[in-house]
Formats: sequence, C-alpha cells, structure tokens
Amino acid sequence: MRHSAALLEYDNIGHGFFGRSGGVSTGIYSSLNCGPGSDDDPDAIAENRQRVIYKIASTQQPLVSLHQVHSANVVAVTAPWENDNRPKADGMVTRTRNLALGILTADCCPVLLADNENGVIGAAHAGWRGALAGILPATIKAMIQIGANMANIRAAIGPTIQQESYEVGKDVQQAFMTADPQNGKFFRPAVRAEHFMFDLPGYTAHSLQQAGIHLYENLGMDTYPAENEFFSYRRRTHETHGTAQGNYGRQISAIILR
Repeated sequence: MRHSAALLEYDNIGHGFFGRSGGVSTGIYSSLNCGPGSDDDPDAIAENRQRVIYKIASTQQPLVSLHQVHSANVVAVTAPWENDNRPKADGMVTRTRNLALGILTADCCPVLLADNENGVIGAAHAGWRGALAGILPATIKAMIQIGANMANIRAAIGPTIQQESYEVGKDVQQAFMTADPQNGKFFRPAVRAEHFMFDLPGYTAHSLQQAGIHLYENLGMDTYPAENEFFSYRRRTHETHGTAQGNYGRQISAIILR
C-alpha cells in the first residue's frame, strides 16, 4: 500500500510512503519488507524494492538506501551503490534524475523533502536520537548546498509511532530537556512512574519549522497498533519479550526525480 502527501505531488517527482502490504515476503516479514538489514530472503527484498520503484517511477530505476545509524550524517547522492556498500548516514539528497532515495523505518520517522523548482530532493530517517542530533536541519542544509532554495522546500512526515504508543524513559525526556527546556511540550506523563509518552512526529515537525521549513505535511499514521498495515519494531519487541533483534520488517518511504 502506498500513501502519498499532497505537498509532494508534482509531475516530475514520484514519491510514496509504503506500508507492509503488496510484496512477496512471508512470515513475520509479510509482505513488502524492504530492509536489507533484516533476516528476510534477499531475493524477496530485492523484488519488493523493485515493486516500490515501479509504483513511484513507472519504470525500473535504481533505489538506494542507507545503513541508518541514528545520526545527523547526510550524503549527497550522484550514483547508486550496492546494498553491501551503504553509507552510514540518516539523510540523503540528490539532484540526479531517475535515482530513488529510500528511507527504511519500523516506528522511526521518515521525512521526504523536495524543491521542485530547482530539482532537488531529500530523504531523512529521524529516530529520537537522530532528530535530537539534528538530522533534519542537516538534510535541509545539504539540499541547499546542491542547489535548493529554502523557500521552495516542501516536506512530508510519514507513518511513525505516535505519542499515544511511544513510551520512553526519563533518560530520553532529560536529553531533550537539556537541549531545550521548551521540548517539555512533546512529553506527557505515562502510567508508569519515571516514564513519558513522547511525540516524535510533533518534534520532527518542530525541527522542520526551526530549520526554516513551513510547508510540511504530517500523515499522522501510527505504526504501532496497525499490525496489518505497518511494521513496528516496538510491537515486534513486545511480541517477542525483547528478543526481536534483526527479526522484524522495515517499510520504505521513497522519492525520485523523474
């Protein structure tokens, strides 16, 4: 299933926030698992990624993804790489046509960005660590460095674990409060003592605004409860009593300049 953002609907840009249906993987990876870091059959992953490309480009084109490490590292992409040589980073930008950028998530926040006028696109993976480290302003800066204009950049926040599903410890809350006491508005007390419910997509939107992006869209979809629609690392961890490790699927959010 492909979800789209109205703000990124351009004739020369294809994009999609994909869920877990429409692929060939089986078992816990059923069915559109696109994560090469999972323990799924590599042939199934390759077929799933080809299906994603066809949905956003109508023809087969290269699709690159990253070895995501919850950082503020961003790479400018000019040519595809093999999955075994993925850069360790959490953001990508390009002005190369017919080269898709893909972000893999299973609760973290995928953000797709585009300056249609200047032909620059970007994609970012924002878990709480990467969001706090500044992955979004870093991605926007990298877009501007290759020709984007801040005033033209539009962004969309894809399916993410929402506040009502995302309990974190005091360490996470304290990290955000230390960075800026105003970040307290993204936390509310959880039922458990010393725990909080964190609004990751809300903080992501705030980070976009702080970086100068005011044209953005939040799809508002929660990955945790929708078992048949999205992969969720947290749900899988709860199901396996903390032993999920690499045994969970990843959905993909992708964008391409056609």
